[in-house]
Amino acid sequence: MGTMRRRTILATLAVGLAAGCWLGLAAGGARAQGQAPDYAKLLAAPDRSDADRKADQRRDPVPFLVFAGVRPGMKVLDMGAGGGYSTELMARAVAPNGIVYGQNPADLGAKAKTAFEARLKTPAMQDAVADYRPFDDPIPPGVHDLDLITFLFYYHDTAYMKVDRAAMDRKMFAALKPGGFLVIADHSALPGQGTSVVKTLHRIEEATLRQEVEAAGFRVVGEGNFWRNPNDTHDFVSYKPVMPVDNFVLKFQKP
Repeated sequence: MGTMRRRTILATLAVGLAAGCWLGLAAGGARAQGQAPDYAKLLAAPDRSDADRKADQRRDPVPFLVFAGVRPGMKVLDMGAGGGYSTELMARAVAPNGIVYGQNPADLGAKAKTAFEARLKTPAMQDAVADYRPFDDPIPPGVHDLDLITFLFYYHDTAYMKVDRAAMDRKMFAALKPGGFLVIADHSALPGQGTSVVKTLHRIEEATLRQEVEAAGFRVVGEGNFWRNPNDTHDFVSYKPVMPVDNFVLKFQKP
């Protein structure tokens, strides 16, 4: 047997053993996790609202769901849930036997809160729980060993709000199980802008966000370019949907 062939077989065996160990740990956990669902099929569910289907055209959620790796049985915290668009997607993906906590601050605007509360009454949200807590203390009492935290297009807002972001990042780190993931998506600012345009343009510099999150103990393990847009001039407010927006997506892991 040639040297390269032996190395290939040994590498394959090592990967197989590692995967077997991981599956054994997962099976021994509180919630057994299934394989990734057909995300496109979840989006095509007949009970989804017309408003969410319209949002799909702008948000294009399938690449994100694939990148985040949401699976049945997962325990997920959806930070900055707002009206619950992403929380419902997570709830559909973790069913059955999973749970999603949709976090919003107690002073959430009336329109978003009404929308979120209305969602909670639908069958699609049977695996979702409202989590009205501050951004810098977002974890519900007794909740720990989360598999995944998602934070979509809201981290920059915490930079102009009265939020201790260092405390927020540490609390998210502590709430995840070892090996758990934090996936953050946000609107790109120009290099060197840091947090200077978080309120005026609703953007944050990717390097700044990454540095803050890594300071809590996370390490970057993936970058998603599926929401990038090279035509973005980065000099306009990011929430204008008629303009191209450059969005970065970072996947962090708790060692």
